[in-house]
Amino acid sequence: MFDESFVRAARLQEFSARERMGDHAPAVRRRPPLHRGLTRQALILVLLIAVAFGTAIYMGVRHPYPAPETQPVEPLRMTVIPLAPQYAVPGSTDPEALYTHSPAAEFRVGAKGVTFPATRRTAHFSDSQVVAALTTAKDYLVESSLDPAVLTGGAVRSVRVLLDPQQLDQFDQSFNHPAADGRHAPTGWLVRFDPSRVQLADRSIRVQGTLQATEADSDTLEVTSDHTMVYALKPTGADVKAEASLFTVRRELTFRFDREDLRMNQAQLVASYVQAGPLACADDSADHLHPLLAGQTAKAGGPAGTDPYATGSATALCGTLSTSAQPKV
Repeated sequence: MFDESFVRAARLQEFSARERMGDHAPAVRRRPPLHRGLTRQALILVLLIAVAFGTAIYMGVRHPYPAPETQPVEPLRMTVIPLAPQYAVPGSTDPEALYTHSPAAEFRVGAKGVTFPATRRTAHFSDSQVVAALTTAKDYLVESSLDPAVLTGGAVRSVRVLLDPQQLDQFDQSFNHPAADGRHAPTGWLVRFDPSRVQLADRSIRVQGTLQATEADSDTLEVTSDHTMVYALKPTGADVKAEASLFTVRRELTFRFDREDLRMNQAQLVASYVQAGPLACADDSADHLHPLLAGQTAKAGGPAGTDPYATGSATALCGTLSTSAQPKV
């Protein structure tokens, strides 16, 4: 006996006698397939796909592994100390002569003055991770201390993009609402002068300092930097015959890096200690630095002299620029 289901499913159909009389007519012809729904195998495949898709969605929403905890980033603590000159600020029409007769005579120019120490891995961080931390710290120093657009143009984006995202609110508030409160002074984040008063007389800024990387804990690298930058400045709009003078900024910064910061080439700037002069102690140095220029003097009085070129020098709320830091032309 033939299986009726087999017969019904057959796709071959015998021609009638009249149809077979035609020349070269085959005895059978192929019947079009019957569309009677999905086969069992197809149904099983669709079901498996649906189950897998649903499981993936469930696991994505409620996966069994706890999300890694994000450690809060410490806000930046900053101190900006103006250094007042003891005498009239020396000047010269030749900025190079100013540098030659100053303690910055042997400093390197620009980013070349931000040099790396010998690097090696730590207990929990590889050589490449240590180098990444040092590189980001150097990038921050270069962008925030040496870029002419930042120094006198008011640009901040090139500095902002190097910060951990958790510090951006503090950074933005500092520039939107500057305050000498140890948290929101723009001059704690970067070096910038009052563009209505001064301009660069020479873009070859002199730099000297050190970088050092250590492991703070198993999840954090710390980089400390101590650099002195010396700028040649002159009054805004002055002609080429106007005298230039030197301005010194010493920045001691502390950066921290977690593994995400290292991956994203970003830094947490957690401490900024700045000494800058010649400045007048009475001027507000939170938003912009207002340098005293060639021939100008500060009011008499104030604490003992401070040398921004010497490490470990003590300062008061407003220091006095030591004579050792003053060029003699």
